[in-house]
Amino acid sequence: MKRRYAARTDTNQSSIVEALLKIPGVSVETDHDDIFVGFRNINYWYEIKNSDVVSKKTGKVYESCKQDGQKTLEKTWNGHYKIVSSLNEILIDMGIIK
Repeated sequence: MKRRYAARTDTNQSSIVEALLKIPGVSVETDHDDIFVGFRNINYWYEIKNSDVVSKKTGKVYESCKQDGQKTLEKTWNGHYKIVSSLNEILIDMGIIK
């Protein structure tokens, strides 16, 4: 599989990465599509979207704002891959907060 790199960084990515790096035991790797996070020997792959592409009703990223490759990864990737728009979503997904 060809390695994917983020075409551009969403405006909220740097603040999310900074906050994650302050959590003991969390490691973050950027320069991928979008970030890899390691915690408790588990790797998490997150695509970060700006909050303006999230439905206020459902809290989910609009399908129309996802690239075709991202939609494919959501359906076919055999590891962890999730499209998120906030630090809170990541922390809940990783089981750090409820």
